[in-house]
Amino acid sequence: MTADLRFAPATGIGSLPGGDAREAARTATGSFEDFPFLPELPARGPGADMIGRTAGMLIELYARVEPSGWRIGDRPGRDTKRARSWLGEDLDALEEFTQGYEGQLKVQAVGPWTLAATLELRNGEVALSDPGACRDLAGSLAEGLRLHLEEVRRRVPGAQIVLQLDEPSLIGVLRGQVKSASGYRTHRAVDRQVVEAGLCDVVGVHAGGPVVVHSCAPDVPFALLRRAGAAAVSFDFSLLTERDDDVIGEAVEGGTRLFAGVVPGTDTALSDPAGSVMGVRTLWRRLGLHPGLLAEAVTVTPSCGLAGASPEYARKALAHCAQAARSLADNPE
Repeated sequence: MTADLRFAPATGIGSLPGGDAREAARTATGSFEDFPFLPELPARGPGADMIGRTAGMLIELYARVEPSGWRIGDRPGRDTKRARSWLGEDLDALEEFTQGYEGQLKVQAVGPWTLAATLELRNGEVALSDPGACRDLAGSLAEGLRLHLEEVRRRVPGAQIVLQLDEPSLIGVLRGQVKSASGYRTHRAVDRQVVEAGLCDVVGVHAGGPVVVHSCAPDVPFALLRRAGAAAVSFDFSLLTERDDDVIGEAVEGGTRLFAGVVPGTDTALSDPAGSVMGVRTLWRRLGLHPGLLAEAVTVTPSCGLAGASPEYARKALAHCAQAARSLADNPE
């Protein structure tokens, strides 16, 4: 699937500032005519945050807000209902602004391992502490995502849906860095094969469609994500070091697409668009890859979500991504 897959040149990560679903949908669709995304608006409160939003998608598992965070409960309460209501509102707005749209459309959800590292069990420990709970959570997530993707297809029938799984805690899971409820110890590292298998099960729910895995942490495990079936990897480009060169080169040559986060996610002065992708060109030269491959292999994005930015900066940052992508295509060398 990945060998001849091409993504549009630029898109957003997912979150935007503010709480107006229609304004967010207008921004997400207007900024990227050929690769809009379903916005997330965490400023609305619990249930609109990335964990709560995905928890609302789970099947036969429900979560509620406790002082310590999101905790799995026995039945759907007001927090689950609120999360589902806000998602419905966001889908209504997206549908309004994508009438007749045909092209790639990205939707986001939290991946199984970040969910397991964040959602608490009844005893207060995160699901990561219990392998059986991890399996149940991944299964519930896969089924919930299947239904969510069906709903998006129904609302935007001409779209080619791209599923993004957000995995900011993946490195912590692999390295045994997820803290226990007491904060005095960490949970044991999960075997890489188990992590890969869990991701593979969830990636597989989007049969026939591409999945992007996003992580804005250092040391993204490109090879593991490729083996799990990810068609593309989304990352903060500023966190790359030369020791990542080999795995990035192997990924690109193997057909994996790169979603390069080159535009800062919080308010700052932006350089010219060509300057924003200068590091991508430098990486390409260092890897000895053909410049003509750049536009096909790289999609330009912000470094992470834009929830912490001002609305004005968020709009500028998305427009800047589109301009930087054009610069990359026009002048790959």
